[in-house]
Amino acid sequence: MSMRHTTKARRGAAAAALAAALTLTAAGCGGGDDTSDDSGAAGPSATPRGKAGKGEASDGADASPPAAGAIGEMKGPDGVVITLTSARRDDGGFVTVDGTLTNRGQKPFNAIHWLSKETEMKSRSSLSGASLVDGSSKKRYLVLRDTDGECLCSTGLTNIKPKESRPVFAQFPAPPESVTAVDFQLPTMPSVRVRISG
Repeated sequence: MSMRHTTKARRGAAAAALAAALTLTAAGCGGGDDTSDDSGAAGPSATPRGKAGKGEASDGADASPPAAGAIGEMKGPDGVVITLTSARRDDGGFVTVDGTLTNRGQKPFNAIHWLSKETEMKSRSSLSGASLVDGSSKKRYLVLRDTDGECLCSTGLTNIKPKESRPVFAQFPAPPESVTAVDFQLPTMPSVRVRISG
């Protein structure tokens, strides 16, 4: 009997979370011409990143709604999911995107396909290939680098076991204050629209 009540409670919680997510999505999508094609964004690899991962987004990942407090979710091949929790402006003229990487697949995951194409990058398993795209002005913002040639992002993303989660982040140059929403893009993953806070 208690198991039946638990199942009903879980279904009710899932329905409430889905309704909240749909409400936030509808509110976030309202108004503007910011649905323009990102393929004209600055940078030589704008088109491949914009198309990467489409059609594979649910491969191996469950169809559950984003976690409470999430501002976006990316579902990639082999059950890899990135849940974005914030995209905030910081003092100093940059934007920090935070989230959680979860392996919902059946085998260990290594982020070797997410790195930048720059040959001088030190870490081979990182979010260095991530970018923010402002579709309205056709501008792409790449992950910042430090003086040692390392990205200002999560590195060492290797051997992430099934069911394991790790916090991730990436820092970018800040778009103008008038830009309040951008597309977060990562190779092999579908892009996700996020609102910038702060």
